This record gives sequence, structure tokens and C-alpha cells, in this order.
Amino acid sequence: MSFPVQGAGLGLRRGLMDELKAALPAQVDFMEIAPENWMRMGGRLAKSLREFTERYDFLCHGLSLSLGSPDPLDEDFIRDVGAFLRTHKIKAYSEHLSYCGAGGHMYDLMPIPFTTESVRYVSERIQRVQEILGQRLIIENVSAYAEPGKRMEEIEFVTDILKSADCDLLLDVNNVFVNCRNHGGDPYKYITAMPTERIRYCHIAGHFEEADDLLVDTHGMTVKDDVWRLLEFTYQQHGVIPTLLERDFNFPPLAELLQEVDRIHAIQDQVARAEQVG
Repeated sequence: MSFPVQGAGLGLRRGLMDELKAALPAQVDFMEIAPENWMRMGGRLAKSLREFTERYDFLCHGLSLSLGSPDPLDEDFIRDVGAFLRTHKIKAYSEHLSYCGAGGHMYDLMPIPFTTESVRYVSERIQRVQEILGQRLIIENVSAYAEPGKRMEEIEFVTDILKSADCDLLLDVNNVFVNCRNHGGDPYKYITAMPTERIRYCHIAGHFEEADDLLVDTHGMTVKDDVWRLLEFTYQQHGVIPTLLERDFNFPPLAELLQEVDRIHAIQDQVARAEQVG
């Protein structure tokens, strides 16, 4: 398999920048940012970002492409993203398999109905994005708290789009776990069903247990043991995949956060050794 990056990564957030700059952590192999948060940034923050992009491999994970929206694609925005990717030599660009606008911005990631019509519609939009950018788009399976208009299972919906659009996958292991708990389903079956050849990297994050049957993908807590086990299973099924730790707020001391990055490395090493023995 071909990956845009290697190893274990950390999402670069402004709340972490000062600590990270003070002691650039060696165990972080790559970082990720949302291009919308940086594209028109100047001054001190833009300079700080450049210091990081010159030191680490970077990925971009978008927030507002709105692949499932009834609104037309914002092609000027897509071209601006492309320029940003080139300026900072970003290794790959991913987006959520969702939408965030319909006659206005919703400031949230809304679920796309799991239907054959949606597969066709979203696939055509992904193909147009790829045409404008001149590169493959990586789509992420998202956490959702409703399944409006559902006529197929999420596994089928995601895999059909990957095939129809001929795009790649950012496999968010925590989102798989959250959705299977909230809507019913086997997260191990979901992981197994994903096409190995499409996976370019993984996300892992913490979630909040609102109730036994309601998990909320907050990105504001430590990763749960069940999700770590699911990540290990993912590697066992698909090989060792570059994996990024997402943490968006409620930051612990950097040393604690880096322990989770170290745990990604440890699981990657453990599975790689087992594969060599096998």
C-alpha cells in the first residue's frame, strides 16, 4: 500500500502550538490541520505554521467542502485549498463524508442519507473536486447521531462511494466505534469490510459516554480502551496504517498527550513484529 505519511501523528491546534514549539516532539511523525483555519491567516500565526510545515510532514483535513450538500460546490474555495496545499507542500487532503451547508452554513457535520441516489450524487461531486485539485480526495467516515432516509447500511454506503468516485479513505476508528454503539452494529465487521487498498491513514480520538447507547465524538478526552483494541484489530486486518491522534480541546499536559502518540507507535510496532513472525 502507498501512504502519504508514515508512523503516528498529532493534530496541530493553536492551543498546543506554544508547547510544541518549545520542544518539537520526536515521536510525532506528521501533523494535520484544517485548511479553513489557516488559508487566510497572516502575521505571527502564519509564520508559526510555516515553522511547523518545514519541520513535519502535513496533511489537511477539511471542514467545509460539504460533499453532500444540495448547494453547488464552491469551486473557488476548492481552488484556494489547492493553492494552500501547494504552498505548504501538504501530502494529502481529506474531507468528511457529510455536509455542512444548505442555503447557509450550519457549522456542523450533517449526515448524508444512505441511499443509492446519494452515492451517485456525492460521487460526482468528489470526482469534480479531484478534477479541480488534480489529486485524489480522501474521504472520512463520520460520526452521526441520526440516520435520515436510510436505505442501506453505512458500510455499503461508504464502500460504494469509494468505488464509484474512485477516491480514498481516511478510516476514523473512533467514529466506527461510536456509530456502531449508537445505531447498532459490529465495529469489527465494519473495519473488516473496508477495502484495504483504499485506506490512506487512520484517525483515533476520545469520545464522551452520554449514556449506554449514546456516545458523543468529542475529541476532548483520552482514547478509550475499546477503541485502542479496535485500532489494533484494524492493523491486523489491513496492515500497519499511519494514524493520527485527534484532540481539539481540554488539552492535558503535552507529556500526557504524547503518551497516546507513543501508544499508537507501540501498537504499530507490536502488529508489525507479529506479521514478521507469522
